[in-house]
Amino acid sequence: MTNVPFGRGGSPLQNLISRGIMETKLTALKMVEQFDAGPVYLQETLSLHGTAEEIYERSSLLAAKMIEQIIQSDIDPKEQEGPVTIFKRRKPAQSEIEVDNLDAVYDHIRMLDAEGYPKAFINYNGLKLEFSRACKYHGKIKCDVTITEGEKDGN
Repeated sequence: MTNVPFGRGGSPLQNLISRGIMETKLTALKMVEQFDAGPVYLQETLSLHGTAEEIYERSSLLAAKMIEQIIQSDIDPKEQEGPVTIFKRRKPAQSEIEVDNLDAVYDHIRMLDAEGYPKAFINYNGLKLEFSRACKYHGKIKCDVTITEGEKDGN
């Protein structure tokens, strides 16, 4: 989900959004021993607007079209060019909201709003507040909040 060689590695969607990137390339790579280093069969533009779940749904549909195009066109892959940027896989603790402006909070919530990801959260007085389904308009964020008892040390 990156314009390789920029963005090789883990958690590409979250790493792109946290960098303020709103459009990327969905890339079909030839598998090689080194992770994400293979030659490129095809790239298509992918919008990073919406929740992570919405972006993954769009990317799945786009990937199916790309597979069909690769098979029908018998595309030869081309080696990646340019400087390599490696993304590190995110850890669950990085889901805690530690940003200080509305746009960054919104992006933090939406980039984690997909099945299998730890939701964006805040620990507050022994409670854990988890956020999902965020929408931003008129200088406000509206979202769902799930509140559970957290650990007393703030984790």
